[in-house]
Amino acid sequence: MDIKTVTVCGSGVLGSQIAYQTAFHGFDVRVYDINDEALEKGRATAQKLQGRYQQDLQATPEQTQAAADRIHFSTDLATAVEGVDLVIEAIPENIAVKKMFYAQLRQVADANTIFATNTSTLLPSELMEDTGRPEKFLALHFANQIWINNTAEIMRTPRTSDEVFETVVQFAQDIGMLALPLHKEQAGYILNTLLVPLLGAALELVVKGVADPQTVDKTWMIATGAPRGPFAFLDVIGLTTPYNINMNAARENPERAVVAQYLKENYIDQGKFGVATGEGFYKYPNPAYLRDDFLK
Repeated sequence: MDIKTVTVCGSGVLGSQIAYQTAFHGFDVRVYDINDEALEKGRATAQKLQGRYQQDLQATPEQTQAAADRIHFSTDLATAVEGVDLVIEAIPENIAVKKMFYAQLRQVADANTIFATNTSTLLPSELMEDTGRPEKFLALHFANQIWINNTAEIMRTPRTSDEVFETVVQFAQDIGMLALPLHKEQAGYILNTLLVPLLGAALELVVKGVADPQTVDKTWMIATGAPRGPFAFLDVIGLTTPYNINMNAARENPERAVVAQYLKENYIDQGKFGVATGEGFYKYPNPAYLRDDFLK
């Protein structure tokens, strides 16, 4: 079983990165989103990524343009997934929205197409019945700034076939990722099992009035030697994802709703989504935590 054509559903920050990374490694890629406005943002991200790949990977302008040319955009789901080998779902981190999406996807995708979810926090088994093909479904999780932080966590469900699992592990390697197979479901995979509690604790310190974001980041950076603190990480991730994560967590822990509301009122409602919009907890492109005097 070989993967040659890929559709990425969702043209947000990470969906656009997945699409471009896949195209950069020679695959034909389609990108689906619900409207033209969303796709225009995806196209703009692909243009920006050309510069980042040239800067960070020393790619040539010819290579980066060729990658962009291999990406095709569509607002029609049936057209976007027709005949493709793999569909990677990268839509908002909301289980109801994802379930609704898979109910539509299963109706129009070819029977042999593999489905993969890029969910950050949900178990793939929570969605596998909605796909209509649980043996051809698994999780494929990427970190933000995929071309630099090139990890791909591949997590199977109890019903994922061995062949599909091995095929997706190979695909991850083929697009330049360090493939990290997970043989048992774990909420948050490896990366987010470690990272989400850190970011959640940082947000709680601020929401409870213990310290401000810069003080939290300074503490973490000085004490651990890390190049950035948790609030700088949140800006890179984009604040919509932690908002959704905290709203999901609020189903079992109402205190997380307070954190989500803090993000919404102070940042999201003001258009401050992080690095992608030029402002989050810091202002970009020259955030304070990169200044020579930040840790003094």
